[in-house]
Amino acid sequence: MAPSLTETVALRAPPVSLPLKSDGGHNKENLIGYKCEKELEIKGTDKLPPVSFPEYLPVWDNETERYPPLEPFEHYDHGKDADASFPDLLPEGQVKIDQLTPFIGSEIHGVQLSQLSDKGKDQLALYVAQRRVVAFRDQDFASLPIQKAVDYAGYFGRHHIHQTSGAPKGFPEIHLVFRGADDRTGDEFLKQRTNTITWHSDVTFEKQPPGTTFLYALDGPTTGGDTLFADMVQAYKRLSPGFRERLHGLKAVHSGLEQINASLNGGGIARRDPVTSEHPIVRTHPVTGEKALYVNPQFTRYIVGYKKEESDHLLKFLYDHIALSQDLQARIRWKAGTVVVWDNRVACHSAVFDWEDGQRRHIARLTPQAEPPFETPFEG
Repeated sequence: MAPSLTETVALRAPPVSLPLKSDGGHNKENLIGYKCEKELEIKGTDKLPPVSFPEYLPVWDNETERYPPLEPFEHYDHGKDADASFPDLLPEGQVKIDQLTPFIGSEIHGVQLSQLSDKGKDQLALYVAQRRVVAFRDQDFASLPIQKAVDYAGYFGRHHIHQTSGAPKGFPEIHLVFRGADDRTGDEFLKQRTNTITWHSDVTFEKQPPGTTFLYALDGPTTGGDTLFADMVQAYKRLSPGFRERLHGLKAVHSGLEQINASLNGGGIARRDPVTSEHPIVRTHPVTGEKALYVNPQFTRYIVGYKKEESDHLLKFLYDHIALSQDLQARIRWKAGTVVVWDNRVACHSAVFDWEDGQRRHIARLTPQAEPPFETPFEG
């Protein structure tokens, strides 16, 4: 459920300003809708059928007051309790597994996530940490009562409530990615940009960003709208030992201010005042012990202690390294009944806005928070 409200501040009022050394760049929030014509979506159009899951249509009126800041909490990663042979998640002879690449990405048929026991969920957390992102096909997740879906994801951590996004009425824990019937904003965006790629890990400006994360398809275009994922562990390993050692000990500031400004400028809301956080550039996964790069051009703003030119130069190198290394990336194609589970601590991602404008794309995300990012010593 939503946190208790402590302030009477309009959700569409400008937020408290935060001092930043540099502006945000190519902002993914420009690709998130802030409107939903409910009657049109339910009825459909000459070109599009009615929305498949009207209970998941976004609203921006769940609240009338600003939420308080998120409070720290103690996170426990259930992957620590998992049987690494995955007998409950991947029973022998019952599932089909396609490894999309050697390092990142799996596609699985034959297991129903909603039916997993707690042991199966523990194994899910570990398997996703190891494979970074996993697409489960033929799932009933979207058809579950919304509260059941929320409760399911809550096993993996405290729910993050997004500061700006639309959500199903009464369920602010669910972040909706929604482009409705006859939406034409993609064309408008590409009048100013040459592409729509926006690499990021979700809400890294929070003190405790997400870990195991769920994204499930509700409606999609006839083709296009895939999601790209990059393996941040491999991105770290590809660097030379001396370069990796130099990154250890560095911290970067991540900001949520630009996301809120983009929302308000687009007619959206701000549920909370924006925050900034300092996180290590190299973070360690609490279960696997693997080290991963933890910067992204959407939310990372500058390296602490570096001059602007130094910080910009190093961050640009890391961003280019991640974006250009297609040999550590996987591409997930959305189909009806797909649930994608990934670990935001060791993978970054980008939507691909390449479908014909005017088609509906409707996806729901459940975003359990994890531990504050931490670093362990360089190991050579």
